[in-house]
Amino acid sequence: MAIAKLSLDLLAMAAEDLRVRVELARSGVLFEGYHPRMREVHDRNAARLLAILDEHGWPCRSVVGEEAAEAAWLILQHAIGHPALQRRGLALLKAAAEAGEVSLYHVAMLEDRIHCSEGKRQIFGTQFDWDEHGLLSPLPIDDESNVDIRRREVGLIPLADDIENKRAAAAKQSERPPRDWHARQRDKERWLHSAGWRT
Repeated sequence: MAIAKLSLDLLAMAAEDLRVRVELARSGVLFEGYHPRMREVHDRNAARLLAILDEHGWPCRSVVGEEAAEAAWLILQHAIGHPALQRRGLALLKAAAEAGEVSLYHVAMLEDRIHCSEGKRQIFGTQFDWDEHGLLSPLPIDDESNVDIRRREVGLIPLADDIENKRAAAAKQSERPPRDWHARQRDKERWLHSAGWRT
């Protein structure tokens, strides 16, 4: 696969992901379980990303460009049904970050996502979901009193500012909380077990 085509493929995959997400969020069904259309996009993109990793390794910004590298990260971040791919990707991202090829906050966000999927507390407070009061809030954070120190080290804004920004963005995009929060939590737990995140 030529590098130029690889870059374009990554950008197209990420664009489709975001387009479907916005469409489902506006209709109010994005947070009513893992929507089949979203899952289909994530699974298809995950399979293509896996093939890319096998052939090229992690698509670093010096190889595919800043935008395509960002797209690769988004595809990996959204490959939630593929624990092995996300864990492999995290190791690749950490190595790339040491070489200055990946932003530290990308590593932090994926690490948080994996922790949350595994049922652990996140480290940097980057993962959000609707809470029982209908507010978009960070999932549980380990050592929350020092989270802003850790966030600053990887180039993230203070948590309070992030909460405000995410809630404003959700309102702007007409995202709505799930109709039945408790049912969503039960469905989410079942799905995490079925996907192999929990034993």
